[in-house]
Amino acid sequence: MPAVQISCPPGGARLLGVGAYRPDRVVTNDEVCGPIDSSDEWIRQRSGIVSRRHARPDETVASMATAAAKDALAFAGVPADRVDTVIVASMSNLQQSPPIAPEIAHRTGAVAAAALDVGAACSGFCHGLAVADALVRAGTAGYTLVIGAERMTDIIDPRDRSTAFLFGDGAGAVLIGPDARPRIGPVVWGSDGARSGLIAHTDSWLAVRDKPDFWPTMRMAGQEVFRWAIQKIAPTARAAVEAAGLGVADLAAFVPHQANLRIVDKLAAALRLPDAVRVARDVVTAGNTSAASIPLALHAMLTGDAPAPSGPALLTGFGAGLSYAALVVELP
Repeated sequence: MPAVQISCPPGGARLLGVGAYRPDRVVTNDEVCGPIDSSDEWIRQRSGIVSRRHARPDETVASMATAAAKDALAFAGVPADRVDTVIVASMSNLQQSPPIAPEIAHRTGAVAAAALDVGAACSGFCHGLAVADALVRAGTAGYTLVIGAERMTDIIDPRDRSTAFLFGDGAGAVLIGPDARPRIGPVVWGSDGARSGLIAHTDSWLAVRDKPDFWPTMRMAGQEVFRWAIQKIAPTARAAVEAAGLGVADLAAFVPHQANLRIVDKLAAALRLPDAVRVARDVVTAGNTSAASIPLALHAMLTGDAPAPSGPALLTGFGAGLSYAALVVELP
């Protein structure tokens, strides 16, 4: 019987460019603390967040993702018509069908690209990056955009003390392409469905049909998620570093999901990172932007006023599901 023939090219994939879109509107703690009977001091102590961005009505998931994608292409100097795959991670796109990735590909100018959505909540960007790396290494894809885009304000109840102060809106993107050697390490990922209720909507969208005045919003058991993240994500991150053939002393940067500053700092301490390793703390002024948080933080690190780090960066995503993923990438 004839067998399927597969020819994988030598080499691997690399990160070529980063892009971001941040809504214009900056929302301070004072603006969000009223409905939750809180204070700026309480929010800072609990999360480290000082401000976050909220999107205008015209700043949609698709428009923000497109802007971030174009920014990543400009960073890399690659025209949109050379992109053949677009992967979009989002948990706040409210239209079930069609998937949003084809629209974003078209808006970006990658009009014939394969385009798909990835649903893994706050770890979705790392999942998408792992898929992109595998596609490029297999020779199935060339230039690939991986985008995280969120309008979390659409799914958050401003009166809920567990979430109202945490989340923000925005989009981040990276461009992946082929290289002579692998520059993205193996992904270490998994899930813990026994804890799926710790971060979840109050009901399914079916409730909107049955109860017209009802709108499902997200709830989170913050303390339980905090404990789980420290216990589970630190060893997962260490495993990703080891899978890449490195030690933590070899890292140039650590870019975890920007859940809140306390988790970021606890993870950095648990990993015993040397002082020379740059730790992303974009959450302070961006809030938790779910699937967009890692590419947004990466963009800020590489394009901000401080000198950009050069070398391997550890990326770790974790969130609803509960799902998680970690991998090491060489910075452009």
